[in-house]
Amino acid sequence: ASAAALLIFFWLRKVSSRRGLIYQATAALVMGLAISGMHYTGMAAASFPDGTVCLSANALGGQSLGTLVVLASVTLLAMTLFTSILDARMQSKTTQLAGSLEMTNAQLQAANDELHKRAFIDPLTGVGNRLLFEDRLRHAVSRIARAEAGDSVLKEAALRLLSVARDSDTVARVGGDEFVLLMEDVVSLADCVTLARRLVEAVGRPFEIAHRQVQISGSVGIVVYPDHGRGDKLVANADAAMYAAKRAGGGTYAMFESHMDIGALEELNLQNDLRHAVELRQLQLYYQPKVDGRDGRISGVEALLRWNHPERGMILPGVFIPIAERFGLIKGLGDWVIEEACRQMHAWAVAGMRMRVAINLSVHQLRQDDLVARIQQALDRYHVEASQLLCEITESVAMDDIKATHRAFDGLGRRGVYLSIDDFGTGYSSLSYLRKLPARQLKIDQSFVKDLEVDSDARAVVDAVVRLAHALGLDVVAEGVESAGQRDILLKLGCDELQGFFFAQPMPADAMLAWANLNRPENAVDFSPSGIVG
Repeated sequence: ASAAALLIFFWLRKVSSRRGLIYQATAALVMGLAISGMHYTGMAAASFPDGTVCLSANALGGQSLGTLVVLASVTLLAMTLFTSILDARMQSKTTQLAGSLEMTNAQLQAANDELHKRAFIDPLTGVGNRLLFEDRLRHAVSRIARAEAGDSVLKEAALRLLSVARDSDTVARVGGDEFVLLMEDVVSLADCVTLARRLVEAVGRPFEIAHRQVQISGSVGIVVYPDHGRGDKLVANADAAMYAAKRAGGGTYAMFESHMDIGALEELNLQNDLRHAVELRQLQLYYQPKVDGRDGRISGVEALLRWNHPERGMILPGVFIPIAERFGLIKGLGDWVIEEACRQMHAWAVAGMRMRVAINLSVHQLRQDDLVARIQQALDRYHVEASQLLCEITESVAMDDIKATHRAFDGLGRRGVYLSIDDFGTGYSSLSYLRKLPARQLKIDQSFVKDLEVDSDARAVVDAVVRLAHALGLDVVAEGVESAGQRDILLKLGCDELQGFFFAQPMPADAMLAWANLNRPENAVDFSPSGIVG
């Protein structure tokens, strides 16, 4: 009976409170009847023959036995009641915690849903925004690339290669989507070229995958032994020739030439030298003046990075910046430019010249969480006002990572750093988005400036950009000014600042200071009053 009572007790704990009370009352009644029945059944079954001797007749009276039973029963009932109260409180606390946890989870899920909605839903129309579309597109492309369709294309491509190759040729897959084919007993180089053409043609035919046509292209690199290197170099040289075919547009073939491996080797050597360029003090900033369109005086400069290589001489950023990005060196270069620009502004200030300096930020820097903090630390370290630093970001970079751009611009703008959109007009940006950025300047790309004197469309574009920027409260800078005619047209259209070889070429910091000290070419532009040496 006790075991049954315990089982019923634990079972009733899982029942809701309202139904539990009914079940508990019913269970108590049943258990009471069962215990009473067992008691009276036992009493009825007890029989004592006549003349039986009771040894405890005088030792334990009826009153004493009753008192003992009452005390034991009260004690047991009190302990049971106390245990029940503790269990009820614990169960109530558990229920409250479970309810609170469920409510917190519901609130968290609602908050996540709201964040997801704000991030991916257009607030005006209620449909998905660009981020949602790009996210879905990326996942769709990824699914297609990872799904069986990709394997089917590789299998079909392998069959096509085998069908084109001779029985004596060897076809192998070396990884990813790359195959190699070995031709033996070749009579002439023309045979290799003929086979390469057939391979390109075979791979270029549409693939029927899951009732859809998939079009790809193949690029073939050709090497011949022993003309194109030792046996252990043949595959690497064929790879170099293949990439040359890719750079030519793909869907073609290229014969290996000796200069093809020089490019890869040269790039490897450059990235190795670039890793030590900062510590060896080989990097240098050149400064190109910006001219105020209202008074024709220098109002600021743009910092342009140069690499003074000990063997190759001066290397322009167009050569080494892509290498830095490819090999993960761009962060170190970007940190050095920020530090050096602030240091130079302080040095000029000590010499009596206050100058605003513009630096370029890459998309890799925008994605760094500590970018704003590092710029603020450099400004504080050299006691430079935030408004003296101008951070430029190209239009395409601004649209490449919208979230990172907005985070960086918002943080820098709050600290008073001057912000500019560079190369405006070359990308496909959303004007409704750009106007929300805390930028204060647009920089017209030089591709529009160079045609101003001969192309009415270029003038119309520049005129539209200037009007748009001014309507949004932004200043306009035109770069790449190389003639008086371009200067006059830009001033007539209302450009606020001009920059280009017509005014001055980029120069080292000491030459810039000498320029301010009147040691400059005849008829060169002067400095604005804020930049005059005291």
